Amino acid sequence: MEFSINASDGATIITVQAARIDAAVAIRFKDLMQNATDGLDGRIILDLTQVDFIDSSGLGAIVASMKQLQPGQKLELASLNTNVDKVFRLTRMDTVFPIHNDIRTAVSSHAG
Repeated sequence: MEFSINASDGATIITVQAARIDAAVAIRFKDLMQNATDGLDGRIILDLTQVDFIDSSGLGAIVASMKQLQPGQKLELASLNTNVDKVFRLTRMDTVFPIHNDIRTAVSSHAG
């Protein structure tokens, strides 16, 4: 699992470069997120464009990543495909995370 990180209009975009966030990569995901967000300020947008499957371990890893953020940091999600979006809605995690249809909308939003 790898991430790419870019800054855009006051937000940091972390793009997950993997098709799955599941039990096999959940710990690696949390570690990568902690390293990627260390020292950042403000909005962090997790781009899930490439992710087409997430299980409970993957969901837990994203929640844990949010909980390890420092004051002043906020995690938002963008570009969830239908299956991933369904997991967030069924577990009511859509009430915990701001979820944007795409990166363009996320960046232009002032949810943070």
